Amino acid sequence: MTDNTSPLAELSAAGVSVWLDDLSRERIVSGGLKKLIADRHVVGVTTNPTIFANALAKGDDYDDQVAALAARGASVSDSVVDITTHDVAQGCDIFRPLFEATHGQDGRVSIEVEPALAHDTAGTIAQGRMLWDTVDRPNVMIKVPATVEGLGAITELTSQGISVNVTLIFSLERHREVINAYLAGIERAKDAGIDISSIRSVASFFVSRVDTEVDKRLDAIGTPEALALKGKAGIANARLAYQVFEQAFSSERAKGLVAAGANVQRPLWASTGVKDPAFKDTLYVEELVAPDVVNTMPEKTMEATFDHGEIRGDTVTGTYAESNDILDELASLGISYDDVTALLEKEGVDKFTVSWNELLDTVSAALDAARSKAKS
Repeated sequence: MTDNTSPLAELSAAGVSVWLDDLSRERIVSGGLKKLIADRHVVGVTTNPTIFANALAKGDDYDDQVAALAARGASVSDSVVDITTHDVAQGCDIFRPLFEATHGQDGRVSIEVEPALAHDTAGTIAQGRMLWDTVDRPNVMIKVPATVEGLGAITELTSQGISVNVTLIFSLERHREVINAYLAGIERAKDAGIDISSIRSVASFFVSRVDTEVDKRLDAIGTPEALALKGKAGIANARLAYQVFEQAFSSERAKGLVAAGANVQRPLWASTGVKDPAFKDTLYVEELVAPDVVNTMPEKTMEATFDHGEIRGDTVTGTYAESNDILDELASLGISYDDVTALLEKEGVDKFTVSWNELLDTVSAALDAARSKAKS
């Protein structure tokens, strides 16, 4: 199988940008990231606190930087920023040719604001600006959670010319609000004389976590009717999110901004690693193929797609009635869509906060070890 005929090549040709949901110093220095760009059609990277904590816990790639930070007495939080922005900046440099070749659409590396700020609009804006300035690369994206408080931060950061990856979107209504927040930011940027063609955004809509929660409730019901719906909610929800995207950017407001140079806010499928072993491991790739989307994959999912993915062209447009029927069937069984999506948003913020604390602990331990080594 040649690179040009692999399922990942077919996926790219169908309009899906393949982003890797992982970044580490080892991937950067070993040339592994460049190899994925060449061999796996990877055109972007997303990161989160868990990814960085895992990277720091393995090997010795960070030892020299940690020793230097310890020697100058850097705080744990400052060290986290120093370490993560260094990797993201290096990643941005590797992707710079892709960024330029795609006129800024791809070649992107995302870095997340501290999850503890998820309900702090001003704090998110301040840290988002700081991360943008610290990385200092045009192809970085600042990840902001799609909480109610995050919406104002999305608008403000966008209005400053900052490209935002909006994360932790679970509901269709919140997706509409996220698109509105982005368009409001573009309008303000345009009024301020900022080049709006340079601003990019993605709306990260989570998939597998929806199935995990809904399927747990279906199992509890236990009827044949309920069990027949397992593994269908996440895809139906994401497909309807694409319909929201199509509708929103068909509005006169959006079309006017695009005509003035603005870019659409692409849907990004997140949480695309399959959690249930009963499902095909490429499920959330094959069933969510559509133009102008991103699929950010764990490496395991990417390799599974490369090996045995079956790309059948667009599997999203034209599925909206069927997708609505699935959500209606869930409602008829007593499974509340609003309850599920509200719970998942809360859990998403909580999980990222736990991961952030683990990252702080990992860096703190590394700094302590470096100081002890320097004294001995």
